Amino acid sequence: MTDHIIVEQPAAHPGVQLIRFNRPEKKNAITRAMYRTMADALNAANTNPGIRATAFLGTEGCFSAGNDMNDFLGAAMGGRGLEQEILDFLYALVNAEKPVVSGVDGLAIGIGTTIHLHCDLTIASSRSQFRTPFVDLALVPEAGSSLVAPRLMGHQRAFALLAAGEAFSAEEAKEAGLVWKVVESGEVDSLTLATAAKLAAKPPEALRIARDLIRGDRGEIIARIDEEARYFSARLKSAEARAAFEAFMRR
Repeated sequence: MTDHIIVEQPAAHPGVQLIRFNRPEKKNAITRAMYRTMADALNAANTNPGIRATAFLGTEGCFSAGNDMNDFLGAAMGGRGLEQEILDFLYALVNAEKPVVSGVDGLAIGIGTTIHLHCDLTIASSRSQFRTPFVDLALVPEAGSSLVAPRLMGHQRAFALLAAGEAFSAEEAKEAGLVWKVVESGEVDSLTLATAAKLAAKPPEALRIARDLIRGDRGEIIARIDEEARYFSARLKSAEARAAFEAFMRR
């Protein structure tokens, strides 16, 4: 386990697995090793009866700035395409068999935004901002967002978020259905963990069935993730994307 991802089961919240981004000096940008740790934690939770819900949290003022740009640049320069660790994390998130909640305080960029499309409940502070600058980096939407977001928020809001790269405030994200509750910054961690613990205390089999009925066919989402990944990998290798990454790194 990398120190940049903390995985623990807080004693004060029985049945809850906490996955916390812990790379504040890089705005919790996600590396390949971090993706692997998160995927392993989600997969392990499926077969651990002591875990009944998972909570994602970031650090003060930042959930995650998205994928580490050095990794993207390395993939672009090496012609590798989308790394397997990213896909494995997305598969694990979509296939999570127990409830997943998230708490956002501050920046949520790229996959730092799209992860919440697969969470059952998301709590955000009033200062949070959600943005997916995929097209600005000469890339395309990922994490099944091109399928899930239009269904959740309609074409125009999804287009504004995923293609136009417009930032959503916490209230706008709530109106779009990406966020469940908006609270003050100091309340995000405690309310997220309390919400996860409340879910963990419910009859697990009844909750599993209810969640499966609400979520519907996961195979369709996995298929869209794979389709997006093919485009994403091709774009990573493009001269257009390489120029965009290099410009970003010079800022």
